[in-house]
Amino acid sequence: MDSNKPFNQQCYDLLRQIPKGKVVTYADIAHRLGGKAYQAVGNAMANNPDVIIVPCHRVVNSNGAIGKYALGTEKKITLLQEEGVELDTDNGKVLNLDKQRHTFL
Repeated sequence: MDSNKPFNQQCYDLLRQIPKGKVVTYADIAHRLGGKAYQAVGNAMANNPDVIIVPCHRVVNSNGAIGKYALGTEKKITLLQEEGVELDTDNGKVLNLDKQRHTFL
């Protein structure tokens, strides 16, 4: 990653690499950026200025929990389902997280 860019921008650049139908965790992004700043990644998602272009709805918790979203959890669930992500909506989790997880190159 380009360490000359602000942290949030580095997060958004990674988000643009996640294809429809895949998810990543806050930890995945933090690790890809060379650290363990999981909360900072969460803050970057919360401050995403363009939630449709930069798909922060594809970021979930490490335990598969769907987590929060600027436009509301129901909207996040809808977007993920429309993209083909399999969810357990009763428990608010991604099914088979490892199978649906994107791996950064």
